[in-house]
Amino acid sequence: MLDSATTQVINPVPPRPPSRGRARHLWLLIGGLVVLLLAAAALVAVAPLRHPLPAPTVTRTLPASAVIPGTAPAVPWPRTGQAALSVEGVGSLGTSGGRKPVPIASVTKVMTAYVILTEHPLDRGEQGPKLTVSAERAAAYPAEQARGESLVPVVAGAVFTERQALQALLLPSANNMARILAAWDAGSIEAFVAKMNETAAALGMRNTHYTDPSGYDPGTVSTAVDQVTLARKAMELPAFAEIVAQKKATLPVAGTVHNYNSLVGKDGVVGIKTGSTDEAGGCLVFAAVVKVAGRQFTIVGAVLGQPGANTPVQLDRVFRATRPLVRTAATAIGTHSIVRAGDQVATVRGPLGTGTTLHAAQDLTVVGWPGMRVRLDVDIPAVPARLPAETEHGRVTAVAGAGTPAASPLRSGVGLEPPSVWDRVRQHR
Repeated sequence: MLDSATTQVINPVPPRPPSRGRARHLWLLIGGLVVLLLAAAALVAVAPLRHPLPAPTVTRTLPASAVIPGTAPAVPWPRTGQAALSVEGVGSLGTSGGRKPVPIASVTKVMTAYVILTEHPLDRGEQGPKLTVSAERAAAYPAEQARGESLVPVVAGAVFTERQALQALLLPSANNMARILAAWDAGSIEAFVAKMNETAAALGMRNTHYTDPSGYDPGTVSTAVDQVTLARKAMELPAFAEIVAQKKATLPVAGTVHNYNSLVGKDGVVGIKTGSTDEAGGCLVFAAVVKVAGRQFTIVGAVLGQPGANTPVQLDRVFRATRPLVRTAATAIGTHSIVRAGDQVATVRGPLGTGTTLHAAQDLTVVGWPGMRVRLDVDIPAVPARLPAETEHGRVTAVAGAGTPAASPLRSGVGLEPPSVWDRVRQHR
């Protein structure tokens, strides 16, 4: 007989072990996720490297101009009349007395000689073509002498070379030779005067008007500034510069003649031309040579309208007014260092905080005088990403007035290197 209650024992069934295929799938999934994470990280790191670096930028630190230090020269201008003073290749020391056109007397002959020599050029020492004094011009001599004009003796048929005629014009200031040269060149005095005015206009002498080739006519007027303009051009002509520097010359008929400009040979004066009449007073256009640091410079100036009762007094006063001007200009001119070797000219800023400086490699020295403004120009090409230390790159130039530019190369300071890959990645984290 069975018991009334029975117990049934059920043994647990273990789970089925995973198949090999499922495990492999799981590992592939995990590996893929790791690869994706690594790829994403790589993309994040590489992203900054896909964009080009900005080019280095340059900032100029040198000012555009400078002033030569020291006290500007005090120019002893004459109390009356007009004056102008300049130094060739440097600049103007200033003017006085305004720019109203005034009679200039025999200073006119600078233009007469300039027109003749541009139409009939002469080399140094060359005599040039010959001209013969006409009977008409010789016959005019007594009347010219009676008027008290400055003349050289002439006779009909006398033969002068071009050089001799110019010596007569510029040294003893012969009015009659001015008329002889004018007719020889242009056929008539009137035609020659027209050439004089055309030349003045071409040279920019706006306040000048010529009515005769000698300056005896007070209608011939100009200014000190205009006459300095003309004198600078005339001194470029070799024969003109040679003649006005002479103290005397030997001429047909007249024999030995002397230069009215008694300053020639003193204080470096090498010309140019005197003038004196009652209307003009004492006048002088002058040139002097001075050496500075082994270089030769020409001082050019004009003084007009110095008072006096007669020619000797007028010329004495104009000479006395001129000597201080020449000496002041000669003393004022000097050499001055405007930029020193090592002076910073610009900064260079590269990407991610990199950078360097550019500085002058050598001194920049100009010729001038205290108070003169100096222009400073900088030329810097595009800076490459890599610029080793002490590398020449660009240049700086200094110009005082109308002088010759002084230039120095620029040199880099510390080396400029592009940022590393790590720096670029770290910068964008």
